[in-house]
Amino acid sequence: MPRLYGFDNQALTRVRAQERQVVREAVGRIRAGQSQAEVAAWMTAEGHRGTMGGEWTSMTLGRLLDNPAIAGLERIPDTGELVETGREGLITPEEFGWLQERPGRRGSVRAAEPREGDYQYLLSEGLTVCADCGQRMAGSRTGAGTPSYRCQSNFEGRGGCGKVRINAPRLEDYVAEYVLGELSRPGAQVALESARKSMVAEAQQAVVRIAALEGKRTELAAPYAEGQLSRDSFVAADRLIGRDLKTERARLRFLEQGAEVPLGGVEDLARWWEHAPFVSKRGLVMLLVEKIQVHPARARGVRAVDDRVTLIWRTALDS
Repeated sequence: MPRLYGFDNQALTRVRAQERQVVREAVGRIRAGQSQAEVAAWMTAEGHRGTMGGEWTSMTLGRLLDNPAIAGLERIPDTGELVETGREGLITPEEFGWLQERPGRRGSVRAAEPREGDYQYLLSEGLTVCADCGQRMAGSRTGAGTPSYRCQSNFEGRGGCGKVRINAPRLEDYVAEYVLGELSRPGAQVALESARKSMVAEAQQAVVRIAALEGKRTELAAPYAEGQLSRDSFVAADRLIGRDLKTERARLRFLEQGAEVPLGGVEDLARWWEHAPFVSKRGLVMLLVEKIQVHPARARGVRAVDDRVTLIWRTALDS
């Protein structure tokens, strides 16, 4: 059985850096508006080949992009729910979700179904949390199809209350208003650059921790192979390492977005915000805000967000 493109082994525990970069570039091109067929043609023209040596087509690229393993995920057979595995991915889970829901999706292993228009959640990836239980909130559409953030009741097996939900566009507008207010203060550029450097340093530390955990996982295989470690002990230890790896990799993805915000040469941050790419906006929010706490609505049907949101600032800009 051929290996999955981007990975060095069948267990999907080792990533091929060069192939991962190709996949990331392919996803970036699709998100920029190129069709799957155009991206497949680009991959072939650049000399990239599949694991069996074949040229890329829209169908083969579609099968790769439809595999949750490229985002460090797996699908539970009985429910179809996607869960994190703790293994390193080629792209982020958010990018994989976008690929699954993008309009005009073709070449998928599963038959195409009508899907609602895509929505990019600005405040996801752990930025927004439930004020009641502390659980992270994720992008989720309501029954009527409205984008929202909802407390996750089954995240990493811990389970939040699942009761708090807030309209996504309203929350994002509210946060953006305060972010723009902070950006207009004197000293914003200096403070943000300081925060960015701090995130770069923290990201480097996360890389070291990830490498150490991967080393422990590799070392664990030897005593198990030699019969010095029972299967139950091996599985239990590997699960713990996998859990820690998942946490560290999620943290690294978070930090990298803030660390890569292109602040150099920007004189008017507020004006820059109006035209900045989505990823840059999210990264800037991460530099400013450590956490966004969402409280329950006072009553069912209440749409106002002003009294439901508490911003925990990471970077306090001097007035």
